[in-house]
Amino acid sequence: MPRSEAGSRDRTVGIKQVALHAGVSAGTVSNVLNRPERVAAETRARVEQVIKELGFVRNGSAASLRFGHGRTIGLMMLDLGNPFFTEMARGVEDLMSEREYGVILCGSAGQELREERNMRMLAEQQVRGVLVTPVNDNRDSLALLRERGIPTVMLDHAATRADQCSVTVDDVTGGHLAASHLLERGARDIVFVGGPLTTRQNADRRAGALRALREAGHGTLREMIVEEMTSRAGDEAAEHLLAELPDAIFCANDLLAMGVLRLLLQQGVRVPGRVLLIGYDDIEYARASAIPLTSIRQPPYKLGQIAAELLLDECDHPGSHVHQQIMFQPELIVRESTSR
Repeated sequence: MPRSEAGSRDRTVGIKQVALHAGVSAGTVSNVLNRPERVAAETRARVEQVIKELGFVRNGSAASLRFGHGRTIGLMMLDLGNPFFTEMARGVEDLMSEREYGVILCGSAGQELREERNMRMLAEQQVRGVLVTPVNDNRDSLALLRERGIPTVMLDHAATRADQCSVTVDDVTGGHLAASHLLERGARDIVFVGGPLTTRQNADRRAGALRALREAGHGTLREMIVEEMTSRAGDEAAEHLLAELPDAIFCANDLLAMGVLRLLLQQGVRVPGRVLLIGYDDIEYARASAIPLTSIRQPPYKLGQIAAELLLDECDHPGSHVHQQIMFQPELIVRESTSR
C-alpha cells in the first residue's frame, strides 16, 4: 500500500474499529495495548493481528507536544540494570543533549512482550528515530517502526539488512579471545555461562569460544544457559557447578561472572587457583571485585555516541544517508581471576 494511503488509514482507525474487526470489546483492545499480560494469548494474538492489518497507532500528539515533536528519539535497551548498557545510554544521551534532543529511555528486560509494547509506545510518541538492542535475533522487532517510516539504528547488535544501520562489537572474536586465553592458561574443561542463545550476543560469544576449541584441537565446552544475565543468576549457576567443578568458567557478561565469583569464594573454591574465571564487557566493577576480573572489553560509551550520530544523520538527510554496519574489535583485559 502506498505510504500516503497508509498514513491516511492510521488517522482514521480507532480502538472501536479494531475491537469490531477482532470480535472483542474496546476494553479488551485497551488491555492488549496497555496490560497485555491480562489478556489470553489467543485473544491477544488476534487483536495484535488486526492492529497490524488496520495499521492502528494510538494518537501520541499530546506526548509529542510535551517532548517537542521532531526533537525526541527513543532508546530501547536490553537490560537497564547492567552498567554496560547504562554507559552506552550515557553516550547516547550526552550526544543528544549537545544536539538539543530529548531521549525516551525504555528497557525490554529481555522480554519480547515488553519490547513490542515499548515499540508501539515509541511509535505513538512520534519519536524522530529509535536506537534499539533487540531481544531476539529470530524475529523482526523493528517491523512496526519501519512500517511507520521511523529511522532505526541497531545498537550492540549487527544488522542483517543492507538498509539498516548498526553499531556493535565482534562478539565471535570476543568469545574466541576468552576461550583461547583460558586454553593458554591450561584449562581443558570450560563452562560457558550465558543467556538465551536466541539473543545474538550470547550466540556469538559461545560460537567464538567453540571455534577456539576447534582450532586448538583440545578442550571441551559445557554450557549453562540462564534466563537472566544478572549476578544472582551467576550465583545460581555456580551453585549447580559445585558438584563437578570445571577448570574454567567463561561468563557472557561481567555481572554473571561476579555472581559466580561470589558463590565460589563463599564455598571456599580458590579463584584462580582451582577455577579460572573470565567475564565480558569490562564494566567498571570488574577491576574492583574481590578478585579483579579478567574480561573482554567493549567500548559502550563510544558505541552509544556513534549510533546516535548515525541515527541523526538518517533523520536529517534521508535522501543522502548511507547505511553503515560498524563493528568494533573487542580487547582481552587480563587480571587476577585468570593469573596462575
